[in-house]
Amino acid sequence: MLKLKNINTYYGKVHALKNVSLHLAEGEIVTLIGANGAGKTTILNTISGVTPASGGDLLFQKEEIKALTPDRIVKLGISQVPEGRQVFKPMTVEENLELGAYLRYRARDPKTEILKDKEEIFQLFPRLEERRKQAAGTMSGGEQQMLAIGRALMARPKLLLLDEPSMGLAPLVVQEIFRVLQRLRDERGVTILLVEQNAKAALKLADRGYVLETGKVILEGAADELLENAEVKRAYLGKDKKEIWER
Repeated sequence: MLKLKNINTYYGKVHALKNVSLHLAEGEIVTLIGANGAGKTTILNTISGVTPASGGDLLFQKEEIKALTPDRIVKLGISQVPEGRQVFKPMTVEENLELGAYLRYRARDPKTEILKDKEEIFQLFPRLEERRKQAAGTMSGGEQQMLAIGRALMARPKLLLLDEPSMGLAPLVVQEIFRVLQRLRDERGVTILLVEQNAKAALKLADRGYVLETGKVILEGAADELLENAEVKRAYLGKDKKEIWER
């Protein structure tokens, strides 16, 4: 479904991604692992067109998307849930969700289909339905994260990009969010590319993973293999890493 080949991305003169190559098959959950500054968020932003690549190939369903604007990329079926949630705090839960369907409204998609999708989001996250008329900024961090995921899903993505969904959240809330991600893959066939600070939880959820260091992919493999890899264990799966997925 998605293929990056020798992707290079810069922030000014800073060479953030250096010949990065990776791929996702349809229906996979793939995670990106690495220290802060390794380039994980930059990969997501490059795919979504927020930080365009300056070289290499970026293919989505065999179509080159490297030069497309973010709105065109969303239309093709890629949605991103940004780090820090970034919900529209003065707006209600429903208004935030409707903004996620903005391009569908512009394309004159049937309103009945958009309303149906909104109700499906409320089924995935019942707490959002309880707070549908509440301002997003008055909700807890976990509820805002659920809203950010729901907003992205309102665009009906084929590929969902998630950046640190567990950041700052209680373990039980993270567990709930991870279960929803698994349902999205298993029940809806949504392909997921996950950046996650809790490497152990991410690898337990994912099918495969890539390890990044200073803008380069240094290791890749099946998730269960990476869980047993001695170097990955030493660097990212130490005893101080909290277990979430099995709680």
